[in-house]
Amino acid sequence: MQLHELKPTTPRKTAKRIGRGGKRGKTSGKGHKGQKARAGNSTRPEMRELIKKLPKLRGHGVNRARTVNAERVLPVVVNVSALDAAFDAGATVNPKTIVAAGLVATSRKKAPAVKILGNGEINKKLNVEDCQVSGSAKAKIEAAGGSVK
Repeated sequence: MQLHELKPTTPRKTAKRIGRGGKRGKTSGKGHKGQKARAGNSTRPEMRELIKKLPKLRGHGVNRARTVNAERVLPVVVNVSALDAAFDAGATVNPKTIVAAGLVATSRKKAPAVKILGNGEINKKLNVEDCQVSGSAKAKIEAAGGSVK
């Protein structure tokens, strides 16, 4: 095989030129006037127009990657009044016993982080362990004779 014997496998296609005289007269298949009838017309894709109109992410500080923490585990909230109703006097309260009492559901088959808030009243002596406790809840638990560890 010689260089002069090479042939392309597919025919070479050229774009149809319209509006240069010949078989397409007047508007040359482009309709009447308007942006799309002009020479050199190329409109932007519609999706790009939509994206440009969307507002940028705001309210996350200068470096969003540092300010938004996806791995932070937010504790499940339990009120003091719910503990008073669910537990007997002298019981120990920890995430496992709170799940067993049915106050909180498990997450991924584990007891979640629990925070006890001081909403409501408590009259029973309870020993709270391994839980985050708000200041008002701690005061109410200790006033009832309980302890917080």
